[in-house]
Amino acid sequence: MSQELYFKETVETASQDEIIARQNELLKEKVRYVMANNAYMRDLYKRAGVVAEDFRGIEDVEKLPIIAKANFRETYPLGMCCVPKSSIREMHMSSGTSGTPVVMPYTIADLEQWADCMARCYRMAGAKPGDPVQIMPSFGLFNGGFGMYHGARAAELFVIPTGSGNTERQIRLARDFNTRVFTAVISYTTRIIEVMEKMGVELPNLEIGIFGAETVTTAMCEKIRSRLGIDVFNIYGMTETGGVGTLGMDCCDHSGIHVWEDQYYLEVVDPITKKVLPDGQEGELVVTSLTREALPVIRFKTGDLTRILSREKCACGRTHVKIDLISGRTDDMLIVKGVNFFPSQVEQALLEIPGVHSEYQIIMEEHNGVTDVRILVEAEEGVTGYMVEKRLKERLGFSPKGDVLPVGSLPRVDGKAVRVIKKKI
Repeated sequence: MSQELYFKETVETASQDEIIARQNELLKEKVRYVMANNAYMRDLYKRAGVVAEDFRGIEDVEKLPIIAKANFRETYPLGMCCVPKSSIREMHMSSGTSGTPVVMPYTIADLEQWADCMARCYRMAGAKPGDPVQIMPSFGLFNGGFGMYHGARAAELFVIPTGSGNTERQIRLARDFNTRVFTAVISYTTRIIEVMEKMGVELPNLEIGIFGAETVTTAMCEKIRSRLGIDVFNIYGMTETGGVGTLGMDCCDHSGIHVWEDQYYLEVVDPITKKVLPDGQEGELVVTSLTREALPVIRFKTGDLTRILSREKCACGRTHVKIDLISGRTDDMLIVKGVNFFPSQVEQALLEIPGVHSEYQIIMEEHNGVTDVRILVEAEEGVTGYMVEKRLKERLGFSPKGDVLPVGSLPRVDGKAVRVIKKKI
């Protein structure tokens, strides 16, 4: 039974005392390791008054400076790396759409750590050795496809490495090979559903969907669960932590995202003051890698907004901390007429309206320094702009314009959906 429930039962069900003791020792080791092996970080710590030999672990963690994407970009490509280039066996990087990309190098040990974290996620979702898994994120510099692949091999799954795009072929392969598990960005799954309906086919063997790389709302999860009849899981990880799945995923109880505390130390801080917040209070997630070798981040501000939900043993048996679903990103926040909101809040509100489909766009229109917002959404006949505006007013606190379009009007993409479009008029 344990083989089906856990990838590493002893680790995943360790007591909080055991977890904290491990974190404390690893954190002390990692600070010394980084200072000894990277000149940039050593200088950063010295300027903050950090002395490696005097660092006591968790009790001193707030003495360490917080780092961000800017540090990666300042040291591009490998200025924060702690190993010689001859030890690097793989690299991935962010898309770089907002500037210099973030590069993450991997040693053999790092690839094994990544595979271990991902294998735990697969097993937590109910995947068993031999299960066909269809990997639909792209294989390339983006880490999604490779992370899913490394983890699937470690979990002994039957890998179908389709990559992104060619939706009709994705559906045919899922039917031909009896895919039980698939992985994708969640917005692409709505495209799969559309094409399935046009083809007039179902995926009778599909039971598990693992989604990452985008903010996943509960409304979207419910829509996919009800249409495909599968269990939906929200996987978590980012380039800076080593890739998809490195941080964790929600379990079958769907009561929060388990984060692998034997691999990462978490803090939730006030986005402005950077002070650590108590459990239950929402703030920005700060992550420290405890085991990565090539480039272990220490106190990295993720930009993701969440809160710590529980440190108690979960119904699934796991004891690692649970955080809430990511509610938004600090750099994704939109401000209109003095109201702050996130695209995920728009999606949640829209999908609560009967007849509204999954495709939408938020058009930010700036005219003479004044920004207005217009929501384009696909819906069935009978849904009106007034209905959209009313629901958004209830949820967001102001009334954006709502334009209802026939289903199929908005452009489709194979990867992450483009939800926010900014225009100057």
